[in-house]
Amino acid sequence: GIKAGDQIIKIDDDFTKDMSLTDAVKRMRGPKGSKIKLTLHRNGVPELFTVSLARDVIRIQSVKAKMLPEGYGYIRVTTFQENTGDGVEKAIDDFESKNHGKVKGLVFDLRDNPGGLLNQAVKVSDDFLDGGLIVYTQGREENQQQKYFSHKKKDWVDYPMVVLVNGGSASASEIVAGALQDQKRAVILGTQTFGKGSVQTILPLDDHSALRLTTARYYTPAGRSIQAVGITPDVDVAPPKETLASITQEGGEFDENPEIHEADLPHHFQNGQKKGDKTAAPGSESTAPGAAPEKSNKGGPAAKGAKAKEEKDVQLDRAIDILKHWNTFKLQLAKGELQSASAAEASKSKGD
Repeated sequence: GIKAGDQIIKIDDDFTKDMSLTDAVKRMRGPKGSKIKLTLHRNGVPELFTVSLARDVIRIQSVKAKMLPEGYGYIRVTTFQENTGDGVEKAIDDFESKNHGKVKGLVFDLRDNPGGLLNQAVKVSDDFLDGGLIVYTQGREENQQQKYFSHKKKDWVDYPMVVLVNGGSASASEIVAGALQDQKRAVILGTQTFGKGSVQTILPLDDHSALRLTTARYYTPAGRSIQAVGITPDVDVAPPKETLASITQEGGEFDENPEIHEADLPHHFQNGQKKGDKTAAPGSESTAPGAAPEKSNKGGPAAKGAKAKEEKDVQLDRAIDILKHWNTFKLQLAKGELQSASAAEASKSKGD
């Protein structure tokens, strides 16, 4: 029931106000099976609520895949870690074996993926591309200027593909989304990504400590800096707001603030591209046409014990709709018309 954006007010009986992040993490970790209580605040929920957790060894499954009822494949990558690329390739092979050697269409879910290993992001991008640039880095020093390419393939197939992103998609996931977007390989659907596009180098020091130094920025194949801007989706689809009734009945206020992105953080590293620069990300100077800022999820455990209903995944539903009408969307994608089409649809929805 804990959601992204929840604030941890107390760990057991200790307030977190004056705790450093390191101290808070140390207090939350502990022996397997031991219990801990977290007191949380959630935007839109008037009262604090407490959850009880049992500590355990957390093994993250990087790649999760399933076949959707419509016959399309669905792959979710939660983080880019060792063997993520192998997991994606295995999932694609499984889809092909179930559909006479072909992939009918694919939804690739990178929502709330915080990133991870660069080499795995490159490998995953390479799985979907038939040659061409994936990402490059650029810094002041020559050794910080590197380029990563995909390989030409004999049996490559350009099947329909939609990538889901949101404000929690950061770093390596933005590299993948940016490469597939610039190469016109997939339709990017969702909301603006986080905007973590800086390269950091670890420099060991004599006293056995180390300095983490920002040395370069990541750029998409079209020369767009990801830093503090992120990836603007081709089709803007925000998750639905929960009904105001459940919040206002409890005396709460509905929070209209969008979720936090890299550019909202104090002292964030600048993008390095001037406004109006042709290489800047589409829609980076203001909210993209037709875009609605992604709202934090509200309600949940504080709703006086009521069981949370499973929310309908409108972004996934829209992705499936695009796959069903792929030829039309592929044509719009090639012409760069998806943003304007999304804006027109948003205006029509408001009129209706």
